Parts: sequence; C-alpha cells; structure tokens
Amino acid sequence: MKSRLALFDLDNTLLAGDSDHAWGEFLIEHDLVSANNHRETNEAHYQNYLAGKLDIREYVRFTVNPVSSFSEQERNCLREKFVERAIRPMILPKSTALIEFHQTRGDTCIIITATNDFITAPIAQQLGVNILIATELETVDGRLTGRIQGEPCYQEGKVKKLSDWLEQERLHGRSFELSSAVFYTDSINDLPLMEQVSEPIAVDPDDSLRHEAQVRQWKVISLR
Repeated sequence: MKSRLALFDLDNTLLAGDSDHAWGEFLIEHDLVSANNHRETNEAHYQNYLAGKLDIREYVRFTVNPVSSFSEQERNCLREKFVERAIRPMILPKSTALIEFHQTRGDTCIIITATNDFITAPIAQQLGVNILIATELETVDGRLTGRIQGEPCYQEGKVKKLSDWLEQERLHGRSFELSSAVFYTDSINDLPLMEQVSEPIAVDPDDSLRHEAQVRQWKVISLR
C-alpha cells in the first residue's frame, strides 16, 4: 500500500477545543491578564476566526504580549503547565487512533495549524506527530516580539506553507504529491487547502464547512 501525506488541522479537529482560545483562558486563570478585558477580546477574535475574518497578525500580538517579557525558560515552564492542565483533557481518543492508523500504514503525518508554534509544538509531541507546520513567532534576544515570522499558516497561507515544506523535502530527495494527500479539518478557513488534496475530510465541521462538504460530497466524520 503506497504511503501518502496525512494532514491534520489541530484545533476542534484533533482537539475537542481551541488551543489558542484556551491559552487566553489559562492566562486569565494565572492572573497574567485582566480577566474581563482579555476574555472579551479573546472571544471577539475567536468569533472572527469562526467567521473567517480573523486578523491573524493582530491576534498573535494579543496572544503573545502577556508573555513577551518572559525568558524562554519562563515561557516554557508556563507552557508545560498549560499543556498538562488545559490541553491533555482536550485530546480525543479517536484522534490518537486516527493518527496511529495513518502512521501504521506508513503515511507521513503532519499537523498543519494556524495556531502559533509556541503553543502547538508540545501538543504535536503529545499527539505523536513529528512534523508541525504552524504560524511561526519571531523572537529577538530570546523574547517573543508578538510578530509573525514569514507567512501566517492561515487560509491560503496554509497552502503556501505546505508548498514550501514540500519543496524543501524535494531538495532533500523526498517527494510527496499534494494531489494524493488526505486532509482532516473542522474549519471553513481551510477550504483553500481542502481544494488541493485528493481526499478532503470534514471533521465535526463548522456550519459553513458542513454545507460546503454536502455540496461537494466530501466525507464528514466525527472524532468526538
């Protein structure tokens, strides 16, 4: 059986929740931000994301600013607590089983997510996926600046980031065909990438993606 790319969105696909949104709640719980103001802004950004209208650069600034003065060691310590308390309960047994299915058949598994790499790198490790394509954060002198490095991994940016990864793999003698890949996602924001793969699968989709999947006769599954 020939192996292929198995692409997975993260938030509300492999996770029963949104890690970016959960990070905001975690900051509130640890008194690192003003509860009412932060929660209101966090929710507004999340609703914009669901509507496909998120200003991702502004959201990244909002997400990162509370820890911009932290050293790498301080950030990582806080993140470890976040993953243990907020993320582990979101990991779905059917998600880990799905990843293991693709790994067993020899597929190359990739988590590709709009959420930044600081938050998602340890989550990918928890899920046993070695390749992560995410929105990358800029650091200067060991501090997060709140700016995005390169292309945001969001909407059409996911296609660009994945294409760049594929090109790098070709330079190292490994060739993958996006046209034969499978992609699992819950979000209408991922429509540009879904249109590029041979097997787009809507996972517990939002209303817009569910409608699109029905019109295009794409497979719809649940991991909940």
